[in-house]
Amino acid sequence: MKNKNLSVLFGAAFLMATSAIGPGFLTQTAVFTEQLKANFGFVILASVILSLIAQLNVWRVIGVSGLRGQEIANKVLPGLGYFVAFLVALGGLAFNIGNVGGAAMGLQVLVGLDLKIGAAISAIIAICIFLSKEAGKAMDKLTQILGAMMILLVAYVAITTQPPVGEAIARTFAPTEMPMLAIITLVGGTVGGYITFSGGHRLLDAGIHGKENLNDITRSSLTGMGIAAIMRILLFLAVLGVVSKGMALDPASPPASAFRLGAGVIGYKLFGLVIWAAALTSVVGAAYTSVSFLTTFAKVIENNKSKWIIGFIAVSTLIFITIGQPVTLLVIAGSLNGLILPVTLGTILIASVNKNVVGDYKHPKWLLILGVLVVLITAYLGINSLKGIAGLFK
Repeated sequence: MKNKNLSVLFGAAFLMATSAIGPGFLTQTAVFTEQLKANFGFVILASVILSLIAQLNVWRVIGVSGLRGQEIANKVLPGLGYFVAFLVALGGLAFNIGNVGGAAMGLQVLVGLDLKIGAAISAIIAICIFLSKEAGKAMDKLTQILGAMMILLVAYVAITTQPPVGEAIARTFAPTEMPMLAIITLVGGTVGGYITFSGGHRLLDAGIHGKENLNDITRSSLTGMGIAAIMRILLFLAVLGVVSKGMALDPASPPASAFRLGAGVIGYKLFGLVIWAAALTSVVGAAYTSVSFLTTFAKVIENNKSKWIIGFIAVSTLIFITIGQPVTLLVIAGSLNGLILPVTLGTILIASVNKNVVGDYKHPKWLLILGVLVVLITAYLGINSLKGIAGLFK
């Protein structure tokens, strides 16, 4: 494998993983760990299995066809691609407002900056990535460096809080309850909406597609899921170490209070660095992938992709500065994002057996069957989660 390809494959994996690891990811994990304690290990296991099946189906079909998600949808049913593109881009914008807010919060924790100023500075850094002539390479490097840093920092906090690892392992395989809202929220936050397509679209832009590259594409998707899973497990253990000692998290910022309670002032500062890195990489991933869906609407978007990405980041930032983003909405966004997954994954599965999309490629039957099961499960869980979302407003 060429070094250039290896760099892009790792870049795509980290883009997918860091797109998933945003402020909502941190907030959801802290909130549900406090509610479910060690049982949250089962939620992570279930969501990883469902997410992995979804990712393998999506990355392989995109890779083999050489088409973006919305282009595949239009081939399956004319006009469907525009509907999917609208859903994904709208979801991406909603998430990105939260991502900008997370970056602002990180800088406030680190150096005491006003939230609006922190949001503007973070947006400018993200925009600089896309002002570069080598925007793809710059994005790959940013996500890899900040992604690795996040894992190391959260691992340190997880060791410091001394969680009950034995109990966590036991409850992962033998839970005492089956929380639907938590599972669909995690699936939505890991592979819902734009996140499912971020890595696959990055590989297409780098020219890596076709049956001859299928093994590399599969390895890249597995790597991305592995990175996101490791981060989720470490964060779960870090928070579990705090709540298992009977300490209560601050509802205003559950993950920040977990880091502070677990590792003191140093932990709190580390949280600032982690959420800033998580948010910044998610701002980049959400903007890049959302605009890659909008290219179907007009050639002017395709021909000026970087400018549209910059505009997407700017609009997200302006909305945050003028309206803001409450913590509760970060949890809700994950659940709503999960509702998009049955539509997008279902479309991909239909495309996987459509010769107009994949040619003579034979999609593995076991992967297709498991994919159909994930569509049915996530559709069922998504409908049920609406009750949970309604309950948050009572």
